[in-house]
This record gives sequence, C-alpha cells and structure tokens, in this order.
Amino acid sequence: MAGSTWPSNKKVDVPEGLWMRCPKCESMVYRKVMEENLHVCPECELHYRINARTRIQQLADPDSFTEFLENLVPIDPLQFKDRITYPDRIKQVQAKVGEKEAVIVGKAHIRGRPVILGVMDSSFIMASMGSVVGEKVTAAIERAMAEKLPLVVVTASGGARMQEGMISLMQMAKTSAAVGKFSDAGGLYISVMSDPTTAGVAASFAFLGDVLIAEPGAMIGFAGPRVIANTIRTELPEGFQTAEFMLEHGFLDRIVHRKDLRSEIARIVDYCAK
Repeated sequence: MAGSTWPSNKKVDVPEGLWMRCPKCESMVYRKVMEENLHVCPECELHYRINARTRIQQLADPDSFTEFLENLVPIDPLQFKDRITYPDRIKQVQAKVGEKEAVIVGKAHIRGRPVILGVMDSSFIMASMGSVVGEKVTAAIERAMAEKLPLVVVTASGGARMQEGMISLMQMAKTSAAVGKFSDAGGLYISVMSDPTTAGVAASFAFLGDVLIAEPGAMIGFAGPRVIANTIRTELPEGFQTAEFMLEHGFLDRIVHRKDLRSEIARIVDYCAK
C-alpha cells in the first residue's frame, strides 16, 4: 500500500555486545547505560565485577593516582606445570588482562583526602595471592605507615595461588603482620570487600581493617558454600556468605553502594582524623 508505515521484514543489524542480559534479574540492559552506572545493573542494582583500573578510576580523584611497584612480576620457585608451565600461564594472563599482576597499589586522593590505595583484580587468575600480591600489599601498608596516611584496600580474590605453594600461603602471615604493625602505629585501614573476597585473602588482611565495608551482594567467606556444605553435611542458611548475611551476623561494619563509596571513604577518613 502506498505510503504504508508498516515495518518491512528487512533485518536490521545491531552491533554485537550493545545489549546484555543481567544474570540476576534477566533484564536486557543497554551496555553503555550499565557502564555509566558504574557497572551496576540499573534494574536490580547487581554490582558487576570490575577490573582494577576501572575501580581506581571510580575511586580516585582525576589524575591523582601514582602507582608504585608496577613492574614486579612473579618467579617460578616450584617449576610448576599443569597444562602449561607457570611462566607461560603468567604471560598469557598478562597479555589478556593487560596487567603484570593481580593487585595495583599506589598513592591517590579520594575526594581530596590523600590515601594509599590498593586494588585487586579478579580477572588476573582470580586475584589469587602469590608472592608479588603479598609483597605489593605489604609495601602499600608500609608506605601508609611511613607517610602516616590512611590505607584503603579493595579486595577481590579466590585465595592462594597454588602454583607458588607454601610461598603463597606465607603471604597470609606476611600481610597480617604488616597490618598489625600499622595498627600498632595508629594507622587507619579501610577494607572494601568486593565480589568475591574469599579464602586466604579473606582470612588475612581483608578482615583486619579498622572499618570493614562490602559492596551489596558480594560473596565473602573462607571456603565456598558447596565445600562447607559437603564438609559439615548440613544445609546452609539462605544467603550464606553474602555481604548481607555477613553484616547481619556482625562480620561487617556496613554495606555501601558503589556510587557512595567515594563519599563514605572520605567521611570515614575525616571522622577518624578528629
């Protein structure tokens, strides 16, 4: 029919990746909207995992972050090999992620307040803690102590890095001892737990903060729920190991939405400086 406004059957190409389905609420979300919303679903407020550089960009004042120890890389003390050798695995992950290791540390300002900031990156071998992660976290703690600055660490980890064996496990003692010295010196340590914060990282420096913050819905705990359920042979409570469950049972101080993290950290720093 002449002048008809009915759509034709011609297929319209939509760029791949323009839309995404939220795994929690199953809504179709425009990816750009989600990214502009700090990588939080605008429908159900699921906090997506983000890489360390994105987190630093969200938290630190523009152009205020100065990284240190950026060139530290792991060695292969055990000559570990599974499907491939450990050095080859590290090279593959470095090329894919664009980072040399699973944590970034540096000095920054958050709403004008100077801090030492450490951020873990779960895209790097699930932010497992090996010798380099332990060294960089310890160095950040020592720098905060030397410069008398608050320490802010954003954790996200699956635990120890098996390719480094006992050396990896020793990082728990190393980082915990450093936090103890920092605390004895009167330092302020704000621990921000994102999804997931588990195993050796949770059992060491993540839970040693003066103020324990978590993002909504973050998985927090030592072993995974399935492992615990199989070990104790009982059904676990609903929501077990979520940030909300941990707050209800006294393991956290507060849950803070990603959009409010900068303001909340600044408020804590100001309050503790009085």
